[in-house]
Amino acid sequence: MLENLMPFKQNFLDLNGNKLHYLNEGEGEPVVMVHGNPSWSYYYRNLVSALAENHQCIVPDHMGCGLSDKPDDTQYDYTLEQRIDDLEALLDSLEVKQNITLVVHDWGGMIGTGYAARHPDRIKRLVYLNTAAFHLPESKPFPWALWVCRETLIGTALVRGFNAFSSAASYVGVKRKPMDKAVRQAYVAPFNNWKNRISTLRFVQDIPLKPTDRNYQLVTDIGDSLKHFQQTPTLICFGLQDFVFDAHFLAEWKQRMPYAEFHEFDDCGHYILEDASQEVIGLITDFIAKHP
Repeated sequence: MLENLMPFKQNFLDLNGNKLHYLNEGEGEPVVMVHGNPSWSYYYRNLVSALAENHQCIVPDHMGCGLSDKPDDTQYDYTLEQRIDDLEALLDSLEVKQNITLVVHDWGGMIGTGYAARHPDRIKRLVYLNTAAFHLPESKPFPWALWVCRETLIGTALVRGFNAFSSAASYVGVKRKPMDKAVRQAYVAPFNNWKNRISTLRFVQDIPLKPTDRNYQLVTDIGDSLKHFQQTPTLICFGLQDFVFDAHFLAEWKQRMPYAEFHEFDDCGHYILEDASQEVIGLITDFIAKHP
């Protein structure tokens, strides 16, 4: 059972009839952790354990992911703007409106920075892990595997029929050593049938690549908002063997956030909190302490 995979209390927020699951552990300044695709709050389990003694750790499962409901397209709008609305609604419901440390990964970078762009006065620190908050860099070709998932019926069949996206990510997303079988099973467990894999596919289909794509302007605006955070303490950790968020993205981060603290991991992949768990958790803990 999914609920047995993590030693944390489950909490739910009703959003227009759909239940959003989130973790809310510890007390102190809030650390809000935003996951990506195809993962869920499980990705942050070790970071929560490390920080909850002195911080309020809030970790939502995006709608369609983890222990959140998995509505169909008639009941939920699987787009970036709605994801940002959901995060905003959750934090407002918890009255978390100041001194927020945002920790974001993959799609969480866009969602979390979208929230930060709306409320820059609420953000105290930023932590980016193999993610983006801007368009695909000009130097980076759109990965063919994502193109297949995004553009073809075969991709839909592979993602929703065979869980190819989530399953493949659990193998290729780590590079130092393979995930333990139990960990890999935990990553794919929420996405256990065609219906429950809707968000995995919709996330890929929602990547805006050209100006006519929905949310293209929103991503432009989110990227532009980064200039407002150049005085905000920022930590950026990247596994350089990520097949999407690679050196091209890291170079873009260095251009946009030159004052950030950067740490690069040559032998790590997309799931950097699995590949380099202790190092990255140590860096985040030290970073928070350095910027009280």
